[in-house]
Amino acid sequence: MADSFDEDLFLKGLAQRKGTLGDEYVTKNLAAADDFTRPFQEAMTAWCWGFGWGDDVIDPKTRSMMNLSMIGALGKMHEWELHCRGALNNGVTKEEIRAIIHVIGIYCGVPQALECFRAARKVLEEAGEL
Repeated sequence: MADSFDEDLFLKGLAQRKGTLGDEYVTKNLAAADDFTRPFQEAMTAWCWGFGWGDDVIDPKTRSMMNLSMIGALGKMHEWELHCRGALNNGVTKEEIRAIIHVIGIYCGVPQALECFRAARKVLEEAGEL
């Protein structure tokens, strides 16, 4: 592990990441990391998930809703789809996802909202929500 962060923060982040994205996904993702990508995976797990998601100030459901809004605004649809699955794991409802997409449409444009609806439909169908 890189010396730029501590192992405790990584382990805290790992637990949070698995809780949101699922143990299977995270384990597979980390196992696929090589010498080139592993330092980033470790740092991202510690920083994003350990530091960013690791406090109790904002609950995981609210963080998921915030992430869907921000990632949707950025148009990063692969990440949006992944975090849509995580949002369901964190208790975000189909109706709340729809409302988030409405806000994305208002502030980021209709084409971006349509992209989010496409991704959400896929995730919700896989989850048996549609």
